[in-house]
Amino acid sequence: MAAGSRYGVTLKQLRELMENKELEGVQKVQDFGGVHEIARKLNTSEAAGLSGEKSDLEHRQDVFGSNTIPPKPPKTFLQLVWEALQDVTLIILQVAAVVSLALSFYKPPKGGGDIEEEEHSTDWIEGLAILLAVVIVVLVTAFNDWSKEKQFRGLQDRIEGEQTFSVIRSNTMTQVQVGEIVVGDIISVKYGDLLPADGLVMQSNDLKVDESSLTGESDQVKKGVACDPMVLSGTHIMEGSGKVLVTAVGVNSQAGIIFTLLGAAAEEIDEVEKKKKKVDVEEGVGNAHPNHTLPNSTPGKGGVPDSPEREIGGECGDEEKSVLQAKLTNLAIQIGYGGMAVSLITVIILSIRFSVDEFYYNGSDWNLYYINYYVKFVIIGVTVLVVAVPEGLPLAVTLSLAYSVKKMMADNNLVRHLDACETMGNATTICSDKTGTLTTNRMTVVQAYVCSHHYQPNRQDLPKIRDLPQHVGVLITQGIAVNSSYSSDVKSSAEPSGLPTQIGNKTECAMLGFVIDLGVDYRQLRKDMPDTRFKKVYTFNSARKSMSTIIPLDNGGFRVYTKGASEIVMKKCSFLVGEGGKIEAFTTAHQDRLVSTVIEPMAKDGLRTISIAYRDFVPGKADKNQVHYDSSTGDPNFENMGEDNVIANMTCFCVVGIEDPVRDEVPEAIKQCQRAGITVRMVTGDNINTARAIATKCGIIKPGDNYLVLDGKEFNKRVRDPHTNEIRQDLLDKVWPRLRVLARSQPIDKYTLVKGIIDSNISAGREVVAVTGDGTNDAPALKKADVGFAMGIAGTDVAKEASDIILTDDNFTSIVKAVMWGRNVYDSIAKFLQFQLTVNIVAVIVAFIGACAIQDSPLKAVQMLWVNLIMDTLASLALATELPTPDLLLRKPYGRTSPLISPTMAKNILGQGLYQLVVVFGIMFFGEKMFDIDNGRGAGLREPPSVHFTMIFNAFVMMTLFNEINARKIHGQRNVFLGFFSNPIYYVIWIATFISQIVIIEFGGIAFSTTSLNVEQWTWCILFGVGVLLWQQVVTTFPTSFFGRKMEVGANPPEPLSPNLDGDSVPSYPHSRSHQNPIVNRSGQILWIRGLTRLQTQIRVVNAFRHGVDGTQLQQAASNQNVQRVLQRQASLNKRMSNCSSISEEPVTANNSKSASHTETAV
Repeated sequence: MAAGSRYGVTLKQLRELMENKELEGVQKVQDFGGVHEIARKLNTSEAAGLSGEKSDLEHRQDVFGSNTIPPKPPKTFLQLVWEALQDVTLIILQVAAVVSLALSFYKPPKGGGDIEEEEHSTDWIEGLAILLAVVIVVLVTAFNDWSKEKQFRGLQDRIEGEQTFSVIRSNTMTQVQVGEIVVGDIISVKYGDLLPADGLVMQSNDLKVDESSLTGESDQVKKGVACDPMVLSGTHIMEGSGKVLVTAVGVNSQAGIIFTLLGAAAEEIDEVEKKKKKVDVEEGVGNAHPNHTLPNSTPGKGGVPDSPEREIGGECGDEEKSVLQAKLTNLAIQIGYGGMAVSLITVIILSIRFSVDEFYYNGSDWNLYYINYYVKFVIIGVTVLVVAVPEGLPLAVTLSLAYSVKKMMADNNLVRHLDACETMGNATTICSDKTGTLTTNRMTVVQAYVCSHHYQPNRQDLPKIRDLPQHVGVLITQGIAVNSSYSSDVKSSAEPSGLPTQIGNKTECAMLGFVIDLGVDYRQLRKDMPDTRFKKVYTFNSARKSMSTIIPLDNGGFRVYTKGASEIVMKKCSFLVGEGGKIEAFTTAHQDRLVSTVIEPMAKDGLRTISIAYRDFVPGKADKNQVHYDSSTGDPNFENMGEDNVIANMTCFCVVGIEDPVRDEVPEAIKQCQRAGITVRMVTGDNINTARAIATKCGIIKPGDNYLVLDGKEFNKRVRDPHTNEIRQDLLDKVWPRLRVLARSQPIDKYTLVKGIIDSNISAGREVVAVTGDGTNDAPALKKADVGFAMGIAGTDVAKEASDIILTDDNFTSIVKAVMWGRNVYDSIAKFLQFQLTVNIVAVIVAFIGACAIQDSPLKAVQMLWVNLIMDTLASLALATELPTPDLLLRKPYGRTSPLISPTMAKNILGQGLYQLVVVFGIMFFGEKMFDIDNGRGAGLREPPSVHFTMIFNAFVMMTLFNEINARKIHGQRNVFLGFFSNPIYYVIWIATFISQIVIIEFGGIAFSTTSLNVEQWTWCILFGVGVLLWQQVVTTFPTSFFGRKMEVGANPPEPLSPNLDGDSVPSYPHSRSHQNPIVNRSGQILWIRGLTRLQTQIRVVNAFRHGVDGTQLQQAASNQNVQRVLQRQASLNKRMSNCSSISEEPVTANNSKSASHTETAV
C-alpha cells in the first residue's frame, strides 16, 4: 500500500521538513497546517496517541522505516583467519616451513647412497608439521575472536533491548522499547532524556535541548511550537518537559543520515589512509611520522591535527591508561626486546658453530644441501621468539575481562567500557549517592505538618481529607497532583496485600501516595487540569532543588505551585497557612522555630523533608498573600518577570517527611568495603541532618569517630580561596581525607570533590575513585572519576552515557561485587603471568644453552609451538575464568604503583624455573646414564627422533602442566588445590591437555619429533611433573623478604606510549614546546616489537566490544558542525582502534570518548 493512500504526508516530505530549524522550521510546519494537522495526517492525536495495534505499527515501519540503524556486518570467520595469518612471527615460520619443505624434495648433486635416499624420503614431515601447527594456532586465534565478537554483539542486543521510552498509546502512557517507536507516536520527554527519534514539539514546558552531539554548539536551545519545534535524535533534554510527535526514525532521522554517511565515508578515508601509510613506508618516513593529516582537517599545534580526545575537549586527552594496561604494556615491550635478542643470538651461534665445524675443521665444500641446516637454525630461532614473547597476554586480558563482563551482568553490573572492570579492583574511594543506592528508593510519606499540626510518627497518623479545611485540602491535593511530572504514577498491586507499583520519580510517587492516603483520586485532578493548560513549568533540576507549575484558575487569574527541599522553599515564603487554614505572616523567627521543631526532628529520623507552597496572581481584589495584575493589559508575562520574581513571597501550606529506608544489605556491604581498604563517602542533595542519620544507619560514620559531615556551602567555604573564590588543592587536601558525608551538594561540588581526590598527592599512591550518579548534571563527575556508575533505574540517559558501568538494580551491593570482579581480573592476569613467565624463562634458556652446548635445541620447532599453544590459548582460558572469592575483599587495593609481579610471584617464577632447568639439563647431559637410554645429543639432521630428547620434551610439558596448578595461587598460599574443582573450564582443559600430550608422545612420531616411551620412562616424566608441586612447598617456605623490592616488576607507572605509532596525530603534551617526547623517537622500535609479539591479534575482540557495547560512541563522534569533520573524526577513531595493540594503546572508549560535550552546560 502506498504511503499516500493511508497518510497525508510522505516519508520524503517529513525528511525534508526535519532539515529545517528555528523560525524557518516554524514556517515550514505552518505550511503543512501546523503540528496538529501533521499529527492528523499521520492518523494520531496528542491526547490518545496511536492505537498500538500490531498491524498499524508494522505498516508504519514498512512505510517510514523502523527505529534501528543496521550495524556494521561482523567479520566472517575466513576474514578473521586471514587477519590472524598477518602475524609477522607466523609469516616467518610459514616461510621457513615452506623452504624446509621445498628443500626436502631437493636431491643434492653428490650421491648419498641408498640409506640417505631412504632418510631423505621423510624430510618433508617436519616442514608439513610446522605448517599444520601454524594452521592450528591461526584457527584457534580466529575462533576465539569470532566467538568473542558474537558474544559482544549479543551483549549489545541486550543493552538495546533494555532501552525504553515513555510513549502515549491508546490514551495511556506506556514504556516502549526504543527500537519499536514508529512515526506518528507521541512521546513524553523530560529533563535528562536522550531523544530516540526526530520529531516536532506539540507541547513545551520550558523545554531546552543540548544539540551539541549533532551541531557542536554547547548552548542549550529553547524548543517550542512557536520558536523552534524540531527536536533531533541523539540530543539531550537539559531542562523542562513536553510532548513530541515522532516524524523520522532510524536511518531517516538526521542522526541516522549522518551514520549512513559515516559508514560509507569512513571506509573511503580508511582506504586513503592505508594507501598513504604504504607510500610513507616506501619513502622511508615510517609510521612514526607526526604530520599525517586527514583531507580538509584543521591543523592543531605545530601543524598537527587535533586528536579525537582533544576535540572532545577538557582534560580527556591526557587521561591515564588503566592501571593494568599500562603495566602490561611496559612488561610486554621489555620481554619483547629480551626475546628478540635471545632468538637472534641463538640463530647466530648455531650458524657460526655449524659453519666453523663443517667448512673450517671438516673442510667440506659448499653445497645447496647445507641450506637445510640454516633453515633449521632460523626455525629454532623463530620458535624461541614465539615461546619467549608473551603474545598470550592480550588474549588472557581479553578473556578475563570478557568472562568477567558476562558474569557481572548477572550481578547487576552492565559494563560499558572493558577497562572499568579491572580499574574497579583498584578502587580506594567510592563516592556514593544516597537515594536508591544506599536506600531502597521505595519512598513513603510518613509524617506531615499541616495547619500548624504535626502528624507523627507513622503513616497511620496522617490526616484524611475530612480532617482538613476544604481549601487546604484542595491546595494539598492539587498542589501535588498537578505540580508533578504526569509520567509519575502509582499503580495498585494486583495482590491485595502487595505494595503499589511506583512509576517515574519516586519522591513524586511518595507524594501522590499521600494524596491517595488523604482519600482523593489524583488522576481525576489531572484530567481536570491536563498539562496542555499549564501556563509555565519550572522543572526540577539539581540547581533549583524545586519544581514549580503555573496553572490558570477557574475564576480568572493564575496560581503558582512550588514543591522542593524544605529550607530552600521556605526561604521563598512570606506567608504560612496556620491553624484552621488562616493565612499568617511567616517571619524569620517563625521559620527558625518551624525548622527546629518540625524539619530537624524529621531529618534526624532520616526523613527527607519537602515543603509545598503556592502564590496567586489575580485580576481582581488581592488578599495579602496574593498579587494583583491589570487584566486589561493581558495576562502576566511570567517569562519577562523572571523565575526569582515569580517564585517569591509564596505561602507555605504543607511540609511532608518522606521515609526511604536503608537497604538491609548495605551496612554489611559498607563493612566489606572498609575491610577491603575502600573509603565510602556519601554525596547527597538531602539536608545535613537526614544525610547524617542515613550515614550512621549505613555505618559510613560512627559516633565519636571524628569524621567530617559537611553541607555544600561549608564545603565550598573550606576549599575555596577566600580572596579569589577559586578551588585550592592544598585546602581540599585538608578536607577530603576526613570527609565522609557531603550534604546539600550541587553537582559542581561532587565534581570538585572527585577531581580533588584524584589530583591529590598526599596519599602514598594516587587514589582511584569510583562515583555513582543519576542526574544529568552528574555527568562531569562521572566522566572525571576513574569508574563512573550510573543508576539503571533512576538514572537519566545523559548520566548513563557518561558512565562506565550501569547498575541495573541501583544497589550499592552491586558496586561491591564490581570491586570483587575487578580484583579477580587483576589476580587472573597475575596468575597467567606467573605461569607464562616461568615457561618463557625455561624455554629460552634451554634453547639458548642447547644452541651453545650441543648445536641444537632440545625442544624442536613443532614441540615449542605445542608448548606455546598450552601457554597462550589453553592456559589463558583456564586461568582467566577463575571465579572470585570473598577472600579478595580481605586485602587492600593493589594501587597504581604496586608491582605487577610481586616479590612472592617473582620468587615462584625463579624457584620453579630453577627446578625445571635442573631437570631439563639433567636429562639432557646425563639422561643416557640415568635412564639407560641412547644418547640423543649430536644427532644428524636426518636422524629419527630419540627417546632421550622425547623425555626432555615430555618432562618439560609435564612440569609446565603441573605448574599450572601452582599458578592458581599468587599470594603464597600452600594449598594450591583449594577450589580446583570449582571451575569446570580449568580442570577440563587441564585433563584434555594431559591426554593430548600422551597422544603426541605415543603417536606424534616424526611430525612432533617424538618416539614412544615405555611405562618406566613415563613414570619418571610424571614424577618430575609432580615434583613441581612438592618443590612449590619449599619455594613457599623460602622467605620473600630475602628478595625485597628488587624483584618487583612494573611497580612504577610506565611512561605513556605515543598514540602516534600507527600514523595518527600526536596529541599535545604539557611540555611539547620545550622538550621532544622521547617516546616518539622510539615509536618505530616499539612498532617493530609489537609486530613480532603478535600483540595486535587480539584487537578485534576489544574492537567488537567497543563498537558493540558502547553504542552511543558514534553519536559522540558525530559532535561537530559539519558532516565532513564528523566523518574525519570517526575515520581517525576507527583507524586508531583497528591498528593499535589491545593492551598498549590508550583505550579511546574507556574514559575519553564519553559524552564530554555537557561539561560546560552542566557545570
